[in-house]
Amino acid sequence: MRKNRLLTLSLVVLLLLALSAVSFQHALSNINLGLDLRGGVYVLLQAVETGDSGGDTLDRAITVLRNRIDSLGVTEPLIQKEGDDRIRIELAGYEDQRRAKEVIGTTAMLRFIGPDNEVILTGGDLKDARASYDDRNLPAVSLEFNPEGSRLFAEATEKFLGQPIIIYLDEQLVSAPTVQAIIRDGKAQITGIRSLDDARSIALMLRSGALPVDLIELETRSVGPSLGQDSLNRSVRAGIAGFILVLIFMIVYYKLFGVIANVALMVYVSIVFAVLVAINATLTLPGIAGLILSVGMAVDANVIIFERVKEELRAGRTMRTSINAGFERAFRAILDANVTTLIAAAVLFRFGDGPIRGFAVTLSIGIIVSMFTAIILTRYLLRQAVRAEVLRTPETAEVRV
Repeated sequence: MRKNRLLTLSLVVLLLLALSAVSFQHALSNINLGLDLRGGVYVLLQAVETGDSGGDTLDRAITVLRNRIDSLGVTEPLIQKEGDDRIRIELAGYEDQRRAKEVIGTTAMLRFIGPDNEVILTGGDLKDARASYDDRNLPAVSLEFNPEGSRLFAEATEKFLGQPIIIYLDEQLVSAPTVQAIIRDGKAQITGIRSLDDARSIALMLRSGALPVDLIELETRSVGPSLGQDSLNRSVRAGIAGFILVLIFMIVYYKLFGVIANVALMVYVSIVFAVLVAINATLTLPGIAGLILSVGMAVDANVIIFERVKEELRAGRTMRTSINAGFERAFRAILDANVTTLIAAAVLFRFGDGPIRGFAVTLSIGIIVSMFTAIILTRYLLRQAVRAEVLRTPETAEVRV
């Protein structure tokens, strides 16, 4: 019977370690890395006079910016409000930084102006814009207007036949084509574009729509991928070194109890990373700091439990009774400490932004998972160890587990 229980315990431990290794490897291959780890582009924009455009001005601006950036093919861009009048954009891993800045930086206020300097129509009348070629096989941008825009454009081409219609993108002159015919179907072309890449960039900005508010660029930073990779390598090495030291300490000081705690700790790490991948979180350097802190709290929970178990053993109780009593006595202290930390993390998430929120998210996930591994998994493994007679009641009053 003892051999069967020992075999069961061994199989459970091996299965947990194997699943943890597979889960951890999968998480490392699929987790999103932030700007500070992968490199990319950071842009901080400030809205001008948002109060005159309604309370959802920044939200609408973010929607427009997101449409533009999604068209660039960027994976998991970070676009969010910062305060009441700022928008922060992080494009992790995007290589063409110049084009990204151009797409983000322009406000795309398209205006068609007649020879009399009156605005004929604006970007709000534009339905679509695509890069194409003109009848001479030169790069162009094909435009399609909505019904109202088609009507206005038809009137303009009839009025200004043989005269130029000047097209401005913000204050930049895009083109000044001469009206060659009356266009009644709402379809036209911008010609005179130097390259197909330029045509694509202009079309992208135009079809993304005009921003509901003017945005000025406060700050732009480029983080090279080599710097990001170096930061990641340093973080990984520091994390591995700290984790190994914790494992060694637990084994040296708590013996077999420490071995069981280390198994639970490895399961804990794999679950945390699996959750981060499942919720599509982006891992940053502050996020790694939150993970390291949560590992320390997970170990701290085991230390509290084991010390309570030692106290029960010193009082002369059996190993099984001491484990049950130790967990019951330690539960309140562990719960109080974790709840207060969760409250602090919630405050950081609510009032912080960017990296601070990443720290709060990873810390919260780590705390919740650590409660499970310390209170449930460690307790289960200890009970199985007692049943297999791996852990026995010491014969002396001086107990060191």
